[in-house]
Amino acid sequence: MALPQQVRVKLSSEAAEYVSLTPVVVQTLPFAELMHHVASAAGPDPVRVREILKRGTLVSGASRFRWEGWLCEEADAEAAVALLPKPEPGRRLDPICCLKATLASSTSRVDISREAAMPRRFLRRRSYWQCLLEASGEARYLTYSYRDRADHYRVDLVAEACERLRNDSALLKFDGLAKQIRMREFDHIHWVVGREAPAR
Repeated sequence: MALPQQVRVKLSSEAAEYVSLTPVVVQTLPFAELMHHVASAAGPDPVRVREILKRGTLVSGASRFRWEGWLCEEADAEAAVALLPKPEPGRRLDPICCLKATLASSTSRVDISREAAMPRRFLRRRSYWQCLLEASGEARYLTYSYRDRADHYRVDLVAEACERLRNDSALLKFDGLAKQIRMREFDHIHWVVGREAPAR
């Protein structure tokens, strides 16, 4: 069976507290959109993709997708994988497309969303997001994440840069997040970067 343009999907919640409460929603998804969900579970592996398309069911995040499964040919499975974005090691970190930063070490991590770090406190000229970007001079490309639909990068930090980021956490509007940053040890920033600028 050739690849369809669209797939009729039944969508339900996998969250335990909602299993008996959430109604099943029927949607028509573009095949490329379904493939994003498949790849988040299977990666760009034609054999596993073929198995999932035949099975007709997939759990992605807190949602279960079900559709009428079909057996596609090996060439079609390879064509389906070819629709997916690929890692691009030569791709440079684009500050405009950054979605999330994680201050991390081998023993701890603090996740910082764009939404949490972009707002500026009253009478402050800079945001904590700007501080994170300013500390990110040499970013090393890691991989493309199908789950995040984004590229991942690592920026190693010297001790002075870590201390500045701890002190600059006072710029955050969320005191709990600022306290986490001040109390944790970290030696690098892990960036999640989309391939398009996020909607404002």
